[in-house]
Amino acid sequence: MIVQLTEALTQRRSIRAYQDKAAEPELIREIFTLAQQAPSNCNSQPWHVSVVSGEARDKLEAALIERVSNGQKPVSAFKPYDIGFVGDFKERQISCAVELWNAVGIAREDREARTELFLDNWRFFGAPHVAFISMPLNMGEGNALDVGIYLQTLMLLMVDRGLACCPQGALALYPEPVFEIAQVPDDHGLLCGVSFGYADMEADKNKLKMPRLSVDECVTFID
Repeated sequence: MIVQLTEALTQRRSIRAYQDKAAEPELIREIFTLAQQAPSNCNSQPWHVSVVSGEARDKLEAALIERVSNGQKPVSAFKPYDIGFVGDFKERQISCAVELWNAVGIAREDREARTELFLDNWRFFGAPHVAFISMPLNMGEGNALDVGIYLQTLMLLMVDRGLACCPQGALALYPEPVFEIAQVPDDHGLLCGVSFGYADMEADKNKLKMPRLSVDECVTFID
């Protein structure tokens, strides 16, 4: 399936439930090959991606769930993704969580159900594939911008080719098993992960699409 860019932009959403169906290796390779066309400052291309599937994916899920369930302290190679969430940004973060709870019928006071839903992050939401994206530790925000451009390119290509995905900052918080199993370069730090596969659109959590601010709230046009 090939769609237009506008369709891909409007159709894309964070998918949190997947079919029990792996994507074809040739399709995965095609998507990641095309994503290499993403622009970067001085053509630096600072990203490294490890795509994990099959037994390696299952082994990694078990290792991550064990660490999170045992209360291991998360570690960030770079500034945590939510460090600037104050004011309106914090309100949007909370609203996103509440909308997800409502979509799957979880009451705000039901801590056990909320925790189980939270753990789905490290189950890759049931996706058969997960990509871990890293960049060199000696790089900073400007280089992360390049990686963000790559990430958006990758996600739109997935939609274009009939797959779904969910970008997850949470997948960078327990790096030890990821480095071991996903073969991340030693001099890199994790930025995020992307769970992907074929969407299960019958799942309630996938019927949620968060609203966006209007263009006038984010863009100033000056003549």
